[in-house]
Amino acid sequence: MAIPDYQTVMLPLLRFLEDEKEHNIGEAVDSLGEKFNLTADERQQLLGSGQQTVIRNRAGWARTYLKKAGLITSTRRGFFRITESGQKVLASKPDRIDVKYLERFPEFVAFRELRHERPDEPAAMVSASSSDATPEEALDSAYQRLRLDLEAELLDQVKAASPSFFERLVVELLVRMGYGGTLRDAGQAVGKSGDGGIDGIIKEDRLGLDLIYIQAKRWEGTVGRPEIQKFAGALQGHRARKGVFITTSSFSGDALEFTSRIESKIVLIDGAALAKHMIDHNVGVSISRSYEVKKIDSDYFSEE
Repeated sequence: MAIPDYQTVMLPLLRFLEDEKEHNIGEAVDSLGEKFNLTADERQQLLGSGQQTVIRNRAGWARTYLKKAGLITSTRRGFFRITESGQKVLASKPDRIDVKYLERFPEFVAFRELRHERPDEPAAMVSASSSDATPEEALDSAYQRLRLDLEAELLDQVKAASPSFFERLVVELLVRMGYGGTLRDAGQAVGKSGDGGIDGIIKEDRLGLDLIYIQAKRWEGTVGRPEIQKFAGALQGHRARKGVFITTSSFSGDALEFTSRIESKIVLIDGAALAKHMIDHNVGVSISRSYEVKKIDSDYFSEE
């Protein structure tokens, strides 16, 4: 069974609180995991941000919405329990509690109207209340779509660039990733060899304790096993142990399988991975805008 959305979680969460005892979100998440027969992997699945599990996030938003409708209430820091209104809802035996159901409660309507009156709130956050996604999930989803579009556009730009520009790009990217020492040192190293299937050599670290041999191919077609074999042979000719083969296209299955069997360590970076690394290390991109997602500092409000 897939991880339930936050609206599907609302009724089971309220039923979990039917004992009128106070509970915390961890207990609620465990109960929901059992209710929906979630596997260990599903219980540990993280949001795109990597900061929280999906099920905990959805349980948290279900709790928030039930609280805004007056069906549950906070008892102390981190704990909550069902209210009299919540018990009445359970007594009516609803088939489902979702956003539409909660609209019968004036407190919830006021909460939603307050959120919709914010003109500066991101559209994805506003629309999340009427979908199966939590605000964090909507924001994560929007970010992922923007990133995928940027990756595709970035790769098109790289493919349209000249071979010499591509070589400089590879140098800068590897330096940003922590290789080659300074950009000046790396630039002097790369491009010197130019023989035996090797386009350049770069230091593995700032001290130059080991060297990495580079092959950079600005190709459209798939890079096959023969090209990788040629590169591996060149590494052996230089008594080199490590190499990076970077292309703007992709690698064939035979090429990938070949690198897993040889003694030399060859890392293959295709166009998709290249674009991702460029974004992660700010090569060829700049920040357009940023958002800070904040949450309540519970310690600040503690009067203990």
